[in-house]
Order: sequence, then C-alpha cells, then structure tokens
Amino acid sequence: MPQMTVLEILNRTKAFFEKKGVPDPLLDAQYIISHGLGMKNRMDLYLNFEKPLTPAELDVLRPLVARRANREPLQHIVGDTSFRGHSIKCDPRALVPRPETEELVDMAKNLLNGIETPFIVEVGTGTGAIAIACAKEIGSSRVLATDISEEALALAKENAEANGLGEELKFAQGDLLDAVTGDVVVKIADDASAKIDCLIANLPYIPDGEKGKLQPEVDKFDPALALYGGPDGLTLVRKMLSQTEGKLASGAPILLEIGSEQAAMLQSEATNYPWLEFTGAHKDFCGNIRFVSYKAK
Repeated sequence: MPQMTVLEILNRTKAFFEKKGVPDPLLDAQYIISHGLGMKNRMDLYLNFEKPLTPAELDVLRPLVARRANREPLQHIVGDTSFRGHSIKCDPRALVPRPETEELVDMAKNLLNGIETPFIVEVGTGTGAIAIACAKEIGSSRVLATDISEEALALAKENAEANGLGEELKFAQGDLLDAVTGDVVVKIADDASAKIDCLIANLPYIPDGEKGKLQPEVDKFDPALALYGGPDGLTLVRKMLSQTEGKLASGAPILLEIGSEQAAMLQSEATNYPWLEFTGAHKDFCGNIRFVSYKAK
C-alpha cells in the first residue's frame, strides 16, 4: 500500500475538522501537521507536499488531530501562541490570550509616553502575556502582575522567565487589588507608598448565564475562574474599580477589556467612583467595542 503524502494528510485532516465543526479547519490542519512533523512553520508544508509520511510520523499526528477534533484549543496542542511577537506558553491553567487583547498594550504605551520608569499593574494576569509585553515594550517600566489563581501565576512566571524577564516584572497572588500590598509594591517600585501609573485588567466579564453556550474550545478547556463575572459579567470589574481609590497617581489611566454590550453600563455607573473619570469606550481592530478607559483625578 503506497504511503500517504503530506498533501493527502493535509486534505484529509481539513475534511475531518470540517466535519467536527472546527473553526478555520485548513489553517488548524496546517499548524498541527507542521508542528507534529517538526517543521519550522506552516510554509514548510508547501515545500514538502509530495513527501511520503512514515508510519512513525502518522503515529505522532493521529493523537494531535484527535485532540483538535475534540475542540481542544490549538494553542494547547502546539503548546504556545504569539502575543505581540512574544512566545506565550498556553495550557489549561489560564485563558488563552486573544489577538484583540494585544491592543491594551498599545493603549498603555501611548498613554505612558513621556513618563519615566512607569509603575504598571496588571490584575488577573493569567498567562502573563499583557504584563510581559508591557515589561518588554515600555521602556524602563516596572510591572507588577497579579492573579488569584496560584496555577495561573506559576504559568505566568514560566512565561516571564522564557521571555528573559527579571527584576522589571514581579508577581503577587491575591484577590484583585488586595494583592497590591505595601510589601509587594516596595519590591517593584522601591517605595511602599508608590502610586500606580497605569492599571490594566482583562478580568472575567462573561455573564454566568452564558455557561455552556460558548465555543467548546472556551467552555471545555479555559478555566471557568477566568471567564465568568457574575450575573451581568461585571461583578469583578466593579469590585476592582471600587478598590482603586488612593492607589493611582493623578491622571493615571485604567484600561479594561470588556464585552461589547457592557461599555454603556460602565459609563452610566462611573459616578460610583468619584475619584475616577470615565474617558471612553474603544473599539478593537474588528470594529467591536472591546475596551473602556478611566483616569484617576
């Protein structure tokens, strides 16, 4: 029996993924096959379409294909993802970072332009992607990343080390801003009373009623702790905003990722935090409202 070629396996995998409802079946088939065959990138597939596959190579590919057909996230299967060009390890300990979230870092960079050694806090860091990008891209920044999940923080620390970060990025475990104690602040800012120059958070914002209705990749494999934010999705956002009084430098921005339906509600509630000014709702690169911003008065 003749051996199947790379192209034949690619076409069969694509068809199998289509049958299983996998989004982007061709793209995912390319990623998984190139990963399983140890190729540097997807483009190598096109240079090897006629290559016959050995039984050993097929044995490697079969379980990878089966995992994706079961809707396990591609990033878990290949082991990482790119976030603003930084390699971020992904596994079930934390939410897979989304491309749209990268824009939070651009917003922070623009707002912190001209501030020397800004003190940045990211709450709910998960994989650490946002904190890592800020530490590497915002010159002389001092970044503190927090999470309530010990497992997520362990993953974030692994990612920070893999990205060559040291003293410029610290971690603390705790519930939202309760983690930002004087003892923690002095380790990153050399002053227990230092004020935050920028607060960033991509907190759980999916309403509890959406449980079981999300894509299987999210519903089955992302940690529920990182997804659901109470009856209307904003319980944790409100709690964190209420904790900000007295902790931010004057004019310091707060940048939050939220659901597209939630911006108007947060704007209407802004008077609940008289020490803050609501400064806008912002769209992502797909044209959807994805972020809101505040600044400390």
